[in-house]
Amino acid sequence: MNLAVENLIKKLEEKKFKVKYFEKKEEAIESVLAETVDDHVVGIGGSMTIKELELHEILKGQGKEIYWHWLVEPQERNAIRQKANNADVYLSSTNALTEAGELVNIDGLGNRVSGMFYGPKKVIVICGINKITSDYNTAIERIKKSACPSNARRLGLKTPCAATGECNDCLSPDRMCNITTIISHKPMAIDFHIYLIGENLGY
Repeated sequence: MNLAVENLIKKLEEKKFKVKYFEKKEEAIESVLAETVDDHVVGIGGSMTIKELELHEILKGQGKEIYWHWLVEPQERNAIRQKANNADVYLSSTNALTEAGELVNIDGLGNRVSGMFYGPKKVIVICGINKITSDYNTAIERIKKSACPSNARRLGLKTPCAATGECNDCLSPDRMCNITTIISHKPMAIDFHIYLIGENLGY
């Protein structure tokens, strides 16, 4: 762990987040399993990080009830999103994490970001070191140049960023940059955990 990550952890802990650092993703997976041992219902926000870790499969194998809209047909997704946001524990990543300890996210629908601060009893945000940015402005830059274009291409959206790889502040019907949130301190009513992993994960 380098000094910048150490300082970031201190900032997050000052803001009352529960923070753990892992060199390898396998260690983080084990910690998630230990932390959720008494949680029966798991909600998941749209997250390539969670998919890469295959946490939904592992937790499902433990007999937990999984609510993730990526796993169901389009007509079922709204109902599953609502159930996910009222789960015992909610798993997600963050688009960016600033050195000041701010979780910065841009969302299209809002279910992923809202689940991070209201509804679930417990939240676990899993973040690779590739998502750490110096400040809010670089966080937004990272999201609009890395996360959003990659997600637009993955989803087959007809947005300019899918073609150019960079935000054009479009008015496309497929636009996903609709809701921007900053979680600057731990939300009051949620047991909030942040797992930092010393690897590049997700977009």
